[in-house]
Amino acid sequence: MCGIAGAYFWPDGGPLTDRLTKTLAHRGPDGSGRYDHGEVHLGHRRLSIVDLTETGAQPMVKDGLALTYNGELYNAPELRKELEAAGVRFRGTSDTEVLLEAWRKWGTEGLHRLRGMFAFGVFDERSGELVLVRDQLGIKPLFLVRRGKGVAFASELKALAAELGGSLTVDDTALVASLLYYWVPDGRCAFREAEKLPPGSWARFRPNGDVERGTFWSLRQVAEEGAAYEGEFDLNAVIEDSTRKHLIADVPVATFLSGGLDSSYLTALAARERPGISAYTIGFRAEDAKFEAMPDDLMYAKKVAAKFGVDLHEIEIAPQVLDLLPRMTYHLDEPIGDPAAINSYLICTAAREAGVKVMLSGMGADELFAGYRKHLANKIAVRYQRVPGLVRRPVESLVDRLPVATSKRGFRSVRFAKRFLSFAELPEETAFRRSYTMYDQAELAGLLNPDLAGAVDDVITEHADTYHDNTLSDFVNRMCLADSRLFLPGLNLAYTDRSSMAASTEVRTPFVDIEVVKAAFRIPGDKKIVKRQGKMALKEAALSILPAEIVHRPKGLFSAPLRAWMSRDLAPLVREVTNEGELVKAGFLRREALRKLVDEDASGQQDRSKHLWHILTLEYWYRGAVSARTP
Repeated sequence: MCGIAGAYFWPDGGPLTDRLTKTLAHRGPDGSGRYDHGEVHLGHRRLSIVDLTETGAQPMVKDGLALTYNGELYNAPELRKELEAAGVRFRGTSDTEVLLEAWRKWGTEGLHRLRGMFAFGVFDERSGELVLVRDQLGIKPLFLVRRGKGVAFASELKALAAELGGSLTVDDTALVASLLYYWVPDGRCAFREAEKLPPGSWARFRPNGDVERGTFWSLRQVAEEGAAYEGEFDLNAVIEDSTRKHLIADVPVATFLSGGLDSSYLTALAARERPGISAYTIGFRAEDAKFEAMPDDLMYAKKVAAKFGVDLHEIEIAPQVLDLLPRMTYHLDEPIGDPAAINSYLICTAAREAGVKVMLSGMGADELFAGYRKHLANKIAVRYQRVPGLVRRPVESLVDRLPVATSKRGFRSVRFAKRFLSFAELPEETAFRRSYTMYDQAELAGLLNPDLAGAVDDVITEHADTYHDNTLSDFVNRMCLADSRLFLPGLNLAYTDRSSMAASTEVRTPFVDIEVVKAAFRIPGDKKIVKRQGKMALKEAALSILPAEIVHRPKGLFSAPLRAWMSRDLAPLVREVTNEGELVKAGFLRREALRKLVDEDASGQQDRSKHLWHILTLEYWYRGAVSARTP
């Protein structure tokens, strides 16, 4: 895991690459390097994980090829053997050299062979071509800006924004999308002139200015092929193999252990491979947990640790949130309103201080195996629509009058009921969107400058187009596919990468693995959600190693006590941003609409804590973007 940057046919490209690379220092504190050849300049910051010697240093140059690479190849040992059998001689033991030689032998035609997480740039001294590549599922980021026949690229948008900020303009539609979702979808970028290389794709830049693009892996195609699969397979064996491969490292590896199914499953499998492995878990201030009505996840984490001999470390999330908010906004690159990023950052910081460089996370299992409440809720909504209106209306009226919180505690069941009724009678795609996004179309438009009505329409249409862009007949797998294309890369993988790398720590996600993904979409929806139980196929697989009380426990939350923070730590800041924030002054947000959100949340009638948290993250991001444009 590292930070990469570079410039190709860009004025002052060498010094620019140095400055980009310096901004990425937190991604790779173990070393740095730069490669220059005519109009190409490649930079690198190294976090040493595999082959800690200088034979793994980057940019790696060998026989006319130069590579700057961020990521890990989990099938590097197999690829190395194949290449050695073909006559390749390796200088070291790094997966970087395996990637370079794989590129030499197969080029873009071999990209589908790679199993791992990666973003890289490779330059061919003979042809003068630069190719940029991003992994199949979008685990690793790669941002770029094009000008004329040139391109500048980096692992993080903040590096490009810091150097090119005066020439970059905020994309209002991307910010509108972030308000809807509470993150910026992977197909958009917060600055108009910048872009994210799409998952599973490559871009080739030639000296004459031509650009060729290609796709080497399609999640939609994998899902459709999975739907046609009729064979048998052992899901536990697939996940066990993925976990084993994700443990490959020449440095200590630990796990996230929330006490939930996904992290417990991976921790148990990892402990079997590496007895005595460390794990990190989170807890909250007692008063915050009570106010938020949060489940006691720590109890289950301790049970898993005791059963499998895991060295468990507890991190209490009682942060100086006023200090962390601007810091996290900076590191997250784009407006991301999920407070789980703070949890990830604090856990990774604690692990790094203990000498751990690599963490395993259960990220991705909920998206692939239908584990979120929204998946079950949308299935229930289909049945709810069959209930006579004479029965539904009194229920809806009662729930509408119930408070979500008092001054002393919150009521999770009421929050869930209000959320459910907000989408239960809508058509499938609209209901799915409303089940996890922040606003309906009218609410979003009412929050914004009227001139942005067209942007609202565009964002809503993009969601519908993505949701319907498949031939799946399975309702549950349609939701899983949409989540894996939108929610997973846009939010969960994005904040995981940024927050962990801010702490100079590599997080690996064994569920977000191409073989696990293939297996997940071979499972029909009625095997994922059975009666009122989500993620049943994964639970059945996990029973091979985990006790039933862990497998079938109520779903936990990797989140934060937002309502407690909003009513205490952040209340003054909320008032300031609502009344005199830069987004209000710029006319992007309407002051009265913001005040309504604050009033609804304060009264306890509606839970607007997540909305307000994202307003704060958006405000801080916008302040940084505006200051970057100031000479």
